Amino acid sequence: MRTFRKGGIHPPENKLTAGKPIVGIPTPPELRIMLSQCIGVPAKPVVKPGDHVQRGQLIAEAGGFVSAPVHSPANGTIKKIEPTRTHQGIWQDSIVIAIDPEESESFAPQARTPEEVEALSPDEIIAIVGDAGIVGLGGAAFPTRVKLSVPKGKKATTLIINGAECEPCLTCDDALMRAEAEKIVKGALLIMKATEAEETVIGIESNKPEAIEAMTQAAAPYPYLRVEVLKKKYPQGGEKQLIYAVTGKTVPAGALPIETGCIVDNVATAYAIYEAVYNRIPLMERIVTVTGPELSNPGNFLVKNGTPLSAILDFAGGLPEDAGKVVAGGPMMGRAVSALDSSATKGLSGLVVIPVSASKRMQEGPCIRCGRCVSACPMGLEPYLLMLQAEHKVWDGMSEHNVMNCLECGSCSYICPASRPLLDFIKLGKQELRKAKI
Repeated sequence: MRTFRKGGIHPPENKLTAGKPIVGIPTPPELRIMLSQCIGVPAKPVVKPGDHVQRGQLIAEAGGFVSAPVHSPANGTIKKIEPTRTHQGIWQDSIVIAIDPEESESFAPQARTPEEVEALSPDEIIAIVGDAGIVGLGGAAFPTRVKLSVPKGKKATTLIINGAECEPCLTCDDALMRAEAEKIVKGALLIMKATEAEETVIGIESNKPEAIEAMTQAAAPYPYLRVEVLKKKYPQGGEKQLIYAVTGKTVPAGALPIETGCIVDNVATAYAIYEAVYNRIPLMERIVTVTGPELSNPGNFLVKNGTPLSAILDFAGGLPEDAGKVVAGGPMMGRAVSALDSSATKGLSGLVVIPVSASKRMQEGPCIRCGRCVSACPMGLEPYLLMLQAEHKVWDGMSEHNVMNCLECGSCSYICPASRPLLDFIKLGKQELRKAKI
């Protein structure tokens, strides 16, 4: 069973929502749509207060090449355009939509026929993906139109569809693969055509047997498309780790996956591409795993963009009395939510409610030079040294020791017997280097 070469850990899965179906959350009375929905430039509003909008309508256009447009997830009236807090409490501009409960939210644009889809050129597919506001749904939220635009002089040979979902607790990709395998495969075929890739490999960790079976059956008619069962290991879903596990190729330091001839897209991204190309439906909602040991109704929920996090948690049974922290994303790479009145975005994959007993950091001890952080690092770095350099503000030394190659996967902090905040200091160093551009 394939996996990546260096490091990695085996945290408890805690996938309490595995096997749960996808359930839609009712539309709240008000949606707050963030204009910054991806890595890159925020979108620019094309509506104003008082405008009536319909589900699927463009409300903000891309603000630049690395940007993504935003669409209304429901019928309603633009109430205002104002700053709204993000999950981390940072104020950013948003469009507030007051939902019209009297109007039907039916949204059924005329689907393209198979013949129309077949006639689309690579450039036309990429344009549709861009206009639909699709971003990477595995967590990074990088504009997919940009990723599919292979640079001149480069050649995409292998498309890798990421179904690893190695983060503990999260099961949104698993649920999607079980429910929509054929559409994911058709989305992958569209990506192949857009990038002129020669083959597709769908990588899925071995702890998802139903998803593996569903995807294998959906891929069976296509000889250039196969499912690769991967060893259960974190961070198997990292781009560089997945590329090595599937192809044996190593992405050079500081380079993009295309340097190895590979393009990596998440299963949910492939599904969104299918919906955009076949059904003309832009990215307005996504599946979010909401989980925690004390939640009364954890599950995999279809959530409209702009839904308040508090409404999502209420649908899952409400915050338990012993809730100590809510994490947006998975427990390894996600970030603690400081504002529950913030709203769901395209990049939100999960909400993990952590009890008080598990949310407090252990007492930090001195480094004993055991080397476990070095052994766990999937990028072959020396986290103990990088933390020491960050503590003493030796930024150029961190640069020399390749800190920018860090995936921020958290394996080092997780494995440290002294409970040292290795990743916190590494992130600090990366931030300082970006400022100084060392």
